[in-house]
Amino acid sequence: MKAGDIRLVSVTEANRALVKALELAPEQMDFVASNADSLREAKSDDDARPRVVMAGDRVVGFLMYEAPQDDDEARIYRFMIDRIWQGKGYGKAALREVLDEIRSLGHISHVSICYEPHNEAARRLYRAAGFVEQGLDEDGEMIADLTLPADDR
Repeated sequence: MKAGDIRLVSVTEANRALVKALELAPEQMDFVASNADSLREAKSDDDARPRVVMAGDRVVGFLMYEAPQDDDEARIYRFMIDRIWQGKGYGKAALREVLDEIRSLGHISHVSICYEPHNEAARRLYRAAGFVEQGLDEDGEMIADLTLPADDR
């Protein structure tokens, strides 16, 4: 399985249990809300766009973002790759896929993402994708922003 085989799909009844079963390494548990919490949140938030990260026919991760029609900013606020699939390039490939999906919406000029400041793996991943750290939010999370090229919009 290559990272190039990564794709994003919608959450369905068929894959919901697999998404809930995804796990982070113990030292990462405090970095992101549980997928069960995220799926509950998505049911009541019309702007939430939950996506399953697939590698071939395997569920390897989960992410969620919002891109309201009346805003030029998209926010990726959940992003995780299961502990056994980490370090294989899937996070990088999934980030590329979600940024392509966001670009294709046509009304977004920049994308923000938040992460724990001491999560070095996340920091490296987002920096490599072009995100620029803006500082800490009120919850102490690092905010990073990516400006999309004008010709993508």
